Amino acid sequence: MPKSAKPIELFPDIGGKVTSAVLERESGRTKRAKKLARTILKGFERHFTLFQEITSGAQERFENAAWGEVREAARRRIHFYDKRIQESITTVRSKLGIDELDEPLWEEVKIRYIHLLLEHRQPELAESYYNTVFCRLFDRRYYKNTHIFVRSSVSTEYLQADNPIYRSYYPSSRGLRNTIADILTGLNFNLPYENLTRDVRNILRHLAIVLPRDQRSIALNYQIDVLSSLFFRNKAAYLIGRVINDYRTTPFIVPILNNEEGGLFVDALLLVPADLDAVFGFSRAYFMVETQVPSATVRFLMNILPEKSKADLYSAIGFHKQGKTAFYRDFLHHLQHSHDKFIEAPGIRGMVMMVFTLPSYRYVFKLIKDSFEPPKKLSRSTVIEKYHLVKQHDRVGRLADTLEYSDVALPKSRFSDELLDILQETCARSIIVDSEIVVLKHVYIEHRMMPLNLLLQAIKTEEEALYFARGYGDAIKEMAAANIFPGDMLLKNFGVTRNNRVVFYDYDEIRYLSELKFRKIPPARTADDEMSTTPWFSVGEDDVFPEEFEKYFLLNPVISEHFRTAHGDLMTVDFWREKQQLIRDGVLEDVFPYRRSSRFTRPVRPNND
Repeated sequence: MPKSAKPIELFPDIGGKVTSAVLERESGRTKRAKKLARTILKGFERHFTLFQEITSGAQERFENAAWGEVREAARRRIHFYDKRIQESITTVRSKLGIDELDEPLWEEVKIRYIHLLLEHRQPELAESYYNTVFCRLFDRRYYKNTHIFVRSSVSTEYLQADNPIYRSYYPSSRGLRNTIADILTGLNFNLPYENLTRDVRNILRHLAIVLPRDQRSIALNYQIDVLSSLFFRNKAAYLIGRVINDYRTTPFIVPILNNEEGGLFVDALLLVPADLDAVFGFSRAYFMVETQVPSATVRFLMNILPEKSKADLYSAIGFHKQGKTAFYRDFLHHLQHSHDKFIEAPGIRGMVMMVFTLPSYRYVFKLIKDSFEPPKKLSRSTVIEKYHLVKQHDRVGRLADTLEYSDVALPKSRFSDELLDILQETCARSIIVDSEIVVLKHVYIEHRMMPLNLLLQAIKTEEEALYFARGYGDAIKEMAAANIFPGDMLLKNFGVTRNNRVVFYDYDEIRYLSELKFRKIPPARTADDEMSTTPWFSVGEDDVFPEEFEKYFLLNPVISEHFRTAHGDLMTVDFWREKQQLIRDGVLEDVFPYRRSSRFTRPVRPNND
């Protein structure tokens, strides 16, 4: 009990004076609570301002084709949040003298903080920021709604920016061709289109092919809504919107590229749900998109991407910490409304991570083992560094994003006995088990995928075998284009998404491609050399021998021949050295988040507009 309450109990006979003293101290606590609340919110607002500043430079970097700067900005922005959090914690501890938890004080801090958010444009992000500060200051036993925002306190349902987050166009008055031209020219680029007439014509032709005839007739409420802000990522700008025609809503995405010769062009019109989903996939880097009211942008996106969760979309537009908050709230809700138990995830058990899942929830939970089986020679800190590397890197649609949490308390009753025994045996450093709860001290959470090795066992047709052989090789090549070498390329370390995309998810041996030395195996000197189980030549720590990749690529008879035909170059030194040279030259290769067949043809010819 705080000291301010004790005088009333000890000296009831002089209650008047004591009550006055108590009220005075309580008034002092209120002042302190207000100062703490303002300090934390000021820290968040500094973070949001700096976040928006680096984000606002995305269009200039795109127009200048400054692809190296694009990647560097994306990497830097990832670290902004933790830097600002540390600044806030330092201020709270040093300038405001906060060390141990005073529960009544922090209950009031939360109330004062809520008052500050009532007219705020990013209240949900500010709540998450507050949670992070509190949770890094105090023990997990205080992580409850009286102290932190387990549940959000301020509705974002009708929050709006100063300017509307989307613009509406009406083809019935301007005509569809003119409307499309109006939309493209209204994007405020500082570069011209290399051939606007051709781009508009391509869009119209694609609409005629893709949309059923009954969806082309114009209803009374025929309009096209497009988000006011463009979405920038890698070498593309994405225009995102929807067509409303009577009771039908058709979402679309228009990728716009820079020809690197002073002009822009429309590369595709994406209308198929699987293509839209892929652009916002969890294996992609985060977008750069300016938004004064993130919740309004997410609300629009949820309307056109119904398969995506709020957590997915906050993360996709760069607010991955808010994505974590949204995910955790959804997860708690799911736990409350389900009763199945955590089990070990299907697949071959890993040497570095223990992976388990809740069958009714489409995610897996990964704990670092206490010790690693040979030939693994990693430390726990190295594994954590590898996951951080992936988080800040361009994932090019081939590396699964992860949500990293500390001190997650789960009901012990939700763990199967078999799983709990395994976790206590292999991951004792990562869990705490008591009579009622299991605390995951450090856990990674990913979207659940079908392990590629298990999927291949079920393949029945040659067409499927060819498809996944290509997908497996494409994944390795696209990671290489992004300067990533996966290390252990066994099939079990790749998963297949619900859209049948092959994605890598085992990061403990991941390296930058540019760090490695690719070599040919020297000829054997003698017959004894050929029979030897150990190399007859020196092997450095960074040496890689592509000829040895057969043990990964051709082990599975279902895909081996298909793989050799489609991706035999992966087993040559020349392929990897060429990739390294492109990286050294600063070339950012094209890796599109949509099918190549979706791209418009673009003949090279003079612009006659």
